[in-house]
Amino acid sequence: MTFALRAILVCLALAFSRAEAADKIILGTDWRAEPEHGGYYQALATGLYAQAGLEVTIRQGGPQVNHSQLLAAGKIDMAVAPNSFIPLNLAEQKVPVVAVASMFQKDPAVLIAHAGQGSDTLAALKGKKIMISPDTRIGFWRFLKSKYGFTDDQIAPYTFNLAPFLADPKAIQQGYVTSEPYQIERAGKKPAVMLLSDAGYTSYASLVVVPKKLIETRPDLVQKFVDATIKGWVSYLHGDPAPANALIKKDNPDMSDELLAYGRAKLLEYAIVESGDATSKGIGAMNDERWKAFFDLMAADGLYPKTLDYKQAYTLQFVGKGVR
Repeated sequence: MTFALRAILVCLALAFSRAEAADKIILGTDWRAEPEHGGYYQALATGLYAQAGLEVTIRQGGPQVNHSQLLAAGKIDMAVAPNSFIPLNLAEQKVPVVAVASMFQKDPAVLIAHAGQGSDTLAALKGKKIMISPDTRIGFWRFLKSKYGFTDDQIAPYTFNLAPFLADPKAIQQGYVTSEPYQIERAGKKPAVMLLSDAGYTSYASLVVVPKKLIETRPDLVQKFVDATIKGWVSYLHGDPAPANALIKKDNPDMSDELLAYGRAKLLEYAIVESGDATSKGIGAMNDERWKAFFDLMAADGLYPKTLDYKQAYTLQFVGKGVR
């Protein structure tokens, strides 16, 4: 065997070995595939996960899917949590799962009213009926009660159907800045959109949550995933989003090109990903002070015991390494 042939065979063997050694990760998202998952799908579609030695499978969520339970049961390896409540709830329940990164510095949650009806500010909504889901009732509704004096008798059921809102000019409902306003505009109505994060709602969003055991045994794998996902978000927001959008539409055929473009534009317009600590410490960054302030507010409202060790809900070891 010639030296050149031997060298080729060695290279092929090494390549095969690397391919065989790829770490498999099943990631569960917090809803059906949409622009809010763009960075994850972009990292998959453009090979950023593969370049990091990861074989990632994305499983979309939905109204009947509880990925936190699947993660705790070991059915998936990582999950995307929509807000800071999820890791804190897990910490209170002593479930060994923590947040390792927050891809959104701002929660895209909004309340939406009809423009011109005197319901254009959160303060103006006190005492008015608001359509929210059961999950929201134990989520940002607690913030609204604490800061604006909202009461539970204001709650009306929300079934993720816009028809009741469109039919009633006095209606108010929950939504995401990246989605429902677009659909309302398409129906010929003008929405008044109130982004909760701009009113002091400090929950993180699009949190990557991981079992503590994985952090203890494979911190390198967690770091690779976080780094590749950050690169995916940079690519999705500032490069060509087409690769991610194609995969999103494959998982969720209801997603149109127009809505994908709208959602991505709103992520940029409202600096959902790139604001706060992300501007200096990089996408995904979190800090102790913000976690403490959010926990203290919710504990004062009675949602969590004040003695809860809230730091069991997250770790900062994988983020805050600068803009990358």
